[in-house]
Amino acid sequence: MGLLFHHLTKEFQAVADRVYSKHFEDDPLLETEYDQYRKDKMLEDIMHNLSFLQVSYHLNDDHLFHNYSIWLLELMLSLMPDLAQARIKDHMITHYTLLKEALEKELVEKDFQQVNTYLNDAIKTTKNYKPNNPIKNTSQSSYTFHKETYLKYLLEGDSRRAIEYILELKRTGIKLEDIYVDILQSVMHEVGELWHQNKITIDQEHYMTSITQTAMSQFYDVIFKTDRKGLKLLACSVGSELHEMGARMVSDIFEYHGWHTTYLGAAVPLKVFLKSIEKNTPDLVVLSVTMPQHLETCLTFVQAIKALDNPPKIAVGGRAFTMTNTIYKHWPIDIYADDAKALLNWSKEVFVSG
Repeated sequence: MGLLFHHLTKEFQAVADRVYSKHFEDDPLLETEYDQYRKDKMLEDIMHNLSFLQVSYHLNDDHLFHNYSIWLLELMLSLMPDLAQARIKDHMITHYTLLKEALEKELVEKDFQQVNTYLNDAIKTTKNYKPNNPIKNTSQSSYTFHKETYLKYLLEGDSRRAIEYILELKRTGIKLEDIYVDILQSVMHEVGELWHQNKITIDQEHYMTSITQTAMSQFYDVIFKTDRKGLKLLACSVGSELHEMGARMVSDIFEYHGWHTTYLGAAVPLKVFLKSIEKNTPDLVVLSVTMPQHLETCLTFVQAIKALDNPPKIAVGGRAFTMTNTIYKHWPIDIYADDAKALLNWSKEVFVSG
């Protein structure tokens, strides 16, 4: 779940080492509370936090770092149950204070004031945080039992039964998009929450992702056999991350519904992506972002696509957008969609009826 790369500007990069050292200077107790693993992770975490702060600042979105500060505190509480909640809160407040002190020396006054607002909000949010008692979602849908059964097999590490169960659902005639979105994607969201709550490990999360990708591959015998509609889609996961299941689901579902699709995966350079648009001449381009640090890259892609002669329609989506203040409303796109089903329904109106 962690970032593999941190693309920080020189101002933000200069802060990381300084803040790391200052933590231990100001709080000697950390030397005993943190084992070597926690110490090694600390610098990476500082880089991670700075990357969230930087993208919030560059995109001028106050919701992003606010939501991240809540997510981060809950993660710390889950990962360090041996420390009292008050102690962890104090540590995070100290961290944000040190970031403020360091960034004030690196940024010009106007820019620092914006960053300072985000950090002050994070401090206030952390101070006032009260954990909610986890309430199990009791809402029922026609797929609740299927989700629970598939997740059960994943948690048990029973790959064979997990795949066999999805094949069984396939044979029952449930729509492909329902299996993908309402079962597989919904379960993977829950898997992410289980990792966030420290109820499963990162290797388990990776295993469950791999098995779900294998489950999706069981539908390829029907996905590519439907009649073509003469429409083309090009999709990719934006940024250097491993979370590409959402864009792959979009491609599979649209292919099944008669589109010719080209899925480029993740970490595609902008020049290569634009060349692919030129070569494939898609009617619709889909950009998916899971990690908010890649939102800036997504905006760069959007702007470059719009600058083309006769640009295709542009759709964006992914969990990163849910942490923002509906930032997509200010972007030159044609549609933001919560999931592949919503995008498919929109496309039927725009490309078939309209």
